Amino acid sequence: MSPLIRYKASRLRYAGMRNRPKEEKTMAMERWRPFGSALRWEPAGHLGEIQAEVNRLFDSFFGRPTSVSMSERVWMPVVDMQETENELIVSCDLPGVREKDVAVSITGDVLTVKGERKAQNEVGDENLHRLERWHGKFERHITLPVPVQADQVKATYRDGVLEIRLPKVEEIKPKEIKIDVV
Repeated sequence: MSPLIRYKASRLRYAGMRNRPKEEKTMAMERWRPFGSALRWEPAGHLGEIQAEVNRLFDSFFGRPTSVSMSERVWMPVVDMQETENELIVSCDLPGVREKDVAVSITGDVLTVKGERKAQNEVGDENLHRLERWHGKFERHITLPVPVQADQVKATYRDGVLEIRLPKVEEIKPKEIKIDVV
């Protein structure tokens, strides 16, 4: 490219910026950092959301109802299950739920915990800034990994935690039979 053409091209580029404010004439340049960007993708950041969605999909696919009525606002209490040598221990967090509003049942290998947490106070929408605590009916179905003695199940409720102890069915041990020689 000849010097004259280069000169005219630079004047044309500058002519378009002549009427702009000084702040717009300068261009901010930032060094490209492929591994050090502030907008870095964090793959582990969304794992909790992904697992909750997968759990919801599995529960709906296998026919486990997540609510009494899908039109109502529903919450599901969190559950821990622990297996010891003799029993299963299921702990269910139910803060704000009264003992008389909870029912526990067992059918086959499925433990069901259902109940209702009533709203503590009714506030008009015009005064409501944040609504994060769930209230309403809930129903949680828990598939048990081992057979249990349904008639021996004990449930206790203390400080908002429901603890259910399910004794395991004793293993049937083979009985040796002595063979008599005739």
